[in-house]
Amino acid sequence: MNDLSNGYEAIADQFIALRSDTGRSVIENWAASFAKGASVLDVGAGSGVPLTRILIKAGLNVRAIDASPTMVKAFRANFPDIDMACEAAEMSPFFNQKYDGVLMVGLLFLLPEKTQPLILKRLANVLRPNGRLLFSAPEEIGEWDDLLTGRRSYSLGQVVYQGLLSEAGLTVLKGHTDRGGSHYYEAQRLG
Repeated sequence: MNDLSNGYEAIADQFIALRSDTGRSVIENWAASFAKGASVLDVGAGSGVPLTRILIKAGLNVRAIDASPTMVKAFRANFPDIDMACEAAEMSPFFNQKYDGVLMVGLLFLLPEKTQPLILKRLANVLRPNGRLLFSAPEEIGEWDDLLTGRRSYSLGQVVYQGLLSEAGLTVLKGHTDRGGSHYYEAQRLG
């Protein structure tokens, strides 16, 4: 059976226990840039702590997906009033909605190299005009073994990611780096 959680279902309890607040300031600043009530999709939300919590605290209307049943169960325990679906980003209908913002932290580089462009295009397609995407991925091109799952991870690198965003109809706004050294790309669908 194909594991759509990219190995994270098997280590979900460990991931939940170890999840730090690294990236908090980047997500807080991004969330604060939206009007109260703006719709945001959190892709690969995990248990929702701490990032989904930041979105909710900012007054955003959040929906979330994650491919790990254990993570979804934890998310629903943490946020019973938030729509959460147990779906992989590759196949999710994203609640058949358009969003003002899409957040995807710690997921893209877990996916195969050929899948990453498809995901970015899918996410671009669910953004409303002027909607913004924020995702994390290294600036450098490279491969490594994920520390928790041992599975291969891939970074296509900044030049390729920026090109893929442009091809998907998005304009790159800026990059961010959190205190842990993770890089974030912010892009916007224009009018």
